[in-house]
Amino acid sequence: MNPSRIEDLIEQAREAYIAYEPLLKHAVKEFMEETLKAVEKSRVVFQRLGVSEICRQCDKEEGGSCCGAGIEYNYTVPLLIANMLAGVNLPISRFDEKSCYFLGPKGCMLLFRHTLCVNFFCKKLYDLLGAEQIVLLQMTIGDEIDLTFKLCEAIYKIMQTSKKP
Repeated sequence: MNPSRIEDLIEQAREAYIAYEPLLKHAVKEFMEETLKAVEKSRVVFQRLGVSEICRQCDKEEGGSCCGAGIEYNYTVPLLIANMLAGVNLPISRFDEKSCYFLGPKGCMLLFRHTLCVNFFCKKLYDLLGAEQIVLLQMTIGDEIDLTFKLCEAIYKIMQTSKKP
């Protein structure tokens, strides 16, 4: 089934999470721990370089966000399950109709994000940070992207090869 609404995709993820949670928690524990460390490292660098504040100001003062409505359709059931395994409560409604379903009043509500969301740097960021800082960001997020992909692949394989309990 290819969901036409983000709520349908989230419901699929919730159902799969309920069905596979005990198996997944054990099977992906190592991937989860490693990926969480990479995400935290990325977030520290983003904070240190001021990226989070630059994006927050742009959204507030310039009336827009890179996290526009429709971005959420890049997400998959395994990526949403990974977030739930990490303790993220998926939203039940959109905070702002013009924004991504997962963008809340304090930023992205997800811990594990799609590659597009992690790896997009607008011209304003390039101009403010410069090439050297952008390279540092890209090198840092490389691990996050790679490990998130591996975590999702592990979740997907378990779901494909295991019978629902």
